[in-house]
Amino acid sequence: MSLISKVREKIINTDILALKVSKWKKNKMKVAFTNGCFDILHLGHLKILTKSKEFGDRLIVAINSDESVRKLKGKERPVNDFQTRSHMLASFSFVDYVVKFSDDTPKELIQKIKPDFLIKGGDYKKKDIVGNDIVSSYGGETVIIPLINGLSSTNTIKKINK
Repeated sequence: MSLISKVREKIINTDILALKVSKWKKNKMKVAFTNGCFDILHLGHLKILTKSKEFGDRLIVAINSDESVRKLKGKERPVNDFQTRSHMLASFSFVDYVVKFSDDTPKELIQKIKPDFLIKGGDYKKKDIVGNDIVSSYGGETVIIPLINGLSSTNTIKKINK
């Protein structure tokens, strides 16, 4: 099997992901979950993703659909479409699966898979993180990873456009 085929296999839909998570939990594996647009990858993304993997046996990365990114970031975004963004993330060895969500938030996905750890970057307060209440309700934990100052896709785009 080619490497690109292996990468593609890590991009799955919600129903298949739910089945995998169920099996992992039966085997007492911990599931870490993070989400975002991941439009233009930078060192801050890498830090959050690698730290996220440290919390779980499996790391799931949920990515906003292109339409969802446009709603959040404006009509000029995403710079990279879902296929590009998902393949980039799935190419990291420490990312186990990538899944798309089309809603404004991943709340339904979090309810469905019930990760042990919900992880976000330091630009959030725990009480404001979508899904924190869900994860807390069954004994999971919400974790905030400190950001690297000045790193964001928006700032990268501003640099490019100068």
